[in-house]
Amino acid sequence: MAPPLFEIEALEVRATEGPKILHGVDLTIDAGEVHAIMGPNGSGKSTLATTLMGSPEYEVIGGLMRFRGDDITGWEADVRAKAGMFLAFQYPQEISGVSVRNFLRQAASARKGEDISAIDIYVGMQEWMERLDMDPSFMDRYLNEGFSGGEKKRNEILQLAILEPEFAVLDETDSGLDVDALKIVANGVREIRQTRPEMGVLLITHYQRLLTELQPDRVHILINGQIVESGGPELAMQLESDGYERFGL
Repeated sequence: MAPPLFEIEALEVRATEGPKILHGVDLTIDAGEVHAIMGPNGSGKSTLATTLMGSPEYEVIGGLMRFRGDDITGWEADVRAKAGMFLAFQYPQEISGVSVRNFLRQAASARKGEDISAIDIYVGMQEWMERLDMDPSFMDRYLNEGFSGGEKKRNEILQLAILEPEFAVLDETDSGLDVDALKIVANGVREIRQTRPEMGVLLITHYQRLLTELQPDRVHILINGQIVESGGPELAMQLESDGYERFGL
């Protein structure tokens, strides 16, 4: 029997030389599943997302993480990315002097372990930029420089499509998007999942609206660094109407 795609076991994390933020998080995601983590500001959602990708800002002080059965707790971020993990950032960084096209060509070559030709990356980007309603001229602009919030988020989904990861963490990809941009981003994620049905996804969000579009298999509530409740999509709907009052907030 194949191991789960991704597992977190009793994970405890603190800011580097700072306070503990995550207090024994457990989570199992199988291939093809979509899980969502919801919680109020300061609950540890983004800490969890960046820890999964090996951010040096945080230190794992207990527990472990497994990807396809391998203990990746000590792996560097680039090793995780090459192995097939992906993080869409809540606040994508601008990189002056590096075009979107060159960035994706280098990243895709590293991910697949072979040199991707300029023609192949161009064709793939053209196809996905059309699906994401992105101006093709963006591929030759510097990465995220001068992009609107919505354009940055679409660019994250473009990266997700081109890099073809096995497991994707989307950290508040819906933050700051209007209704139309949200639908475009959600449609892009759906189309990627149709072409890669075995890809697992962890959505981190404040809002029901993204979950309405993507229909997660499981929803988890993270409060004060702990998962306090898990359930189906109906749990997100309950939060939308009742808030976090029953959790003492």
